[in-house]
Amino acid sequence: MFARALARFRGPNPLNLLEQQGRRTIATATTVNADEIAHFSKLSEHWWDEQGEFKMLHRMNPVRVQFIRDRVVRTRQDEGMPDATDLRGLNALDIGCGGGLLSESLARLGANTLAIDASEANIRIATAHSSQDPLFNASSSVAHKTLAYRHATSHDLVEEGKQFDLVCSLEVIEHVDNPAGFLESCAALVKPGGHLVLSTIARTPLAYFMTIFMAERVLGIVTPGTHSYSKYVNASELLEFFRTRIPWLPKGPADPPSHLAELRGMIYYPLSGNWGLLPRGAPLALDCNYIFWLRKPV
Repeated sequence: MFARALARFRGPNPLNLLEQQGRRTIATATTVNADEIAHFSKLSEHWWDEQGEFKMLHRMNPVRVQFIRDRVVRTRQDEGMPDATDLRGLNALDIGCGGGLLSESLARLGANTLAIDASEANIRIATAHSSQDPLFNASSSVAHKTLAYRHATSHDLVEEGKQFDLVCSLEVIEHVDNPAGFLESCAALVKPGGHLVLSTIARTPLAYFMTIFMAERVLGIVTPGTHSYSKYVNASELLEFFRTRIPWLPKGPADPPSHLAELRGMIYYPLSGNWGLLPRGAPLALDCNYIFWLRKPV
């Protein structure tokens, strides 16, 4: 009985949407949710308020950036670049960039970074913020980091035939319609041998309690309605998606080889106010916030 109740609480896999509605191509399957865009557009002026609406993302960002840097650098070192320490020489794409928290970090690590968002308000805020930093301001005598913002969707870039060494989309998939089509567009934008990094929230009772009941309804640190529980995606569902729909990973019950993919849970420590990565295989590690790195086959 408990198992059946838990299954009902978890609900259907949102990545099966295409099968439920009939298979469509990347070019015709829309992923932009107008209500979500309107919601975040209204909040856009708060992106760089570290104590405001996006406080938790500001505190999470260093952990996300460190994970990305470590995974990419490790791969580059293993493949003949022993002196690699950052993202220099790579072309990076940040999909759903919001106010540019991750985008600026990628650029500071040396990546030639393009950041896109379906909200024009977000792009205006991100552009205005980066223009105040001499590292990104083209008119500054000390500018040496490449960072560009564009009001666009991942599907726009797919249609243009763009590809990148590193594609990131963090805390985005749970806000789109047709998440399977969105993932297909993300994958299409990765060069062969390139890196894809995703982060999202699992569809579990723990995640509901932490991200909706506590964060939105009790503590009020996130605007009510920001999250839709039915759109949360479990780590096992992402793995299966990249084993079957987009076969980058070998099939089988075992975890994928570490040189092909890595899943890590992220946890918030309220006493210190910081986020951290949970150890691999830790109990409940993937039952709330998690981050996923994988490589596209050559």
